[in-house]
Amino acid sequence: MTSTPPFPELLALIEARSAALRDAVAVAPDLTATVPGCPDWSLTDLVAHLGGVHRFWAAAVAAGDESGPPSRDRIGDREPHGDLVQWSATSTELLLAALRDAGPDAPCWTWWADSGAPLTAGAVARHQVQEAAVHAYDAQETIGRPEPLPAAVAVDGVSEFLTVGLGSLGPWPHRPARVAFQAIEGPSWTLDLSPAGAKADPSASGDPVTRVQATASDLVLTLYRRIPLTDVRIDGDRTVAEDLATWSKMD
Repeated sequence: MTSTPPFPELLALIEARSAALRDAVAVAPDLTATVPGCPDWSLTDLVAHLGGVHRFWAAAVAAGDESGPPSRDRIGDREPHGDLVQWSATSTELLLAALRDAGPDAPCWTWWADSGAPLTAGAVARHQVQEAAVHAYDAQETIGRPEPLPAAVAVDGVSEFLTVGLGSLGPWPHRPARVAFQAIEGPSWTLDLSPAGAKADPSASGDPVTRVQATASDLVLTLYRRIPLTDVRIDGDRTVAEDLATWSKMD
């Protein structure tokens, strides 16, 4: 299991990956182009989505209430106005300002309570790194210039997806299985899938039935279904990897 980057680094990564998305959008010849990773969206939709997400979580963090999501009035208008890129930049700054003011330990409602991950501003910052990073990749892919996720983003991204994303999905609907994920850079993770749900890095012994190996960036992009399973190395029972990809669909 890897350690989460410090809170100030998380904020810097949110800022950098959001800026990377805007850099791609700023040079796009056509904002109506379809986003390959989100085929129901155009580039304009992608920017609107991330900006709306930033404004939602800015309100949630500022509310400091883990009992429920912020009200619509507290969130305010999440629709783009004026220059799209500038609106996006303002949305990111609203999120970063709320996170800075709150600090990492402040309570905050989140959708991942069932995973056991903290309901804190720090956990929100950690997830928003991945949100911005994957959507920056989406924008880059749309203009034909996809770049790997930065190492600091990708390594923690695997852990965050396995523990928070998969840990929130409830019972595994297939036969129990253990999956090992190996990043070429060195870190590895083990995931148990059972009627009790997805549990990352279990203490129980036993060999995995499926092993997935790739760069940390490609592991994250595979988990988020941005690249196909054929782009990573899979040893053992490939059906488990295919079932996991179907079960874990996330934007």
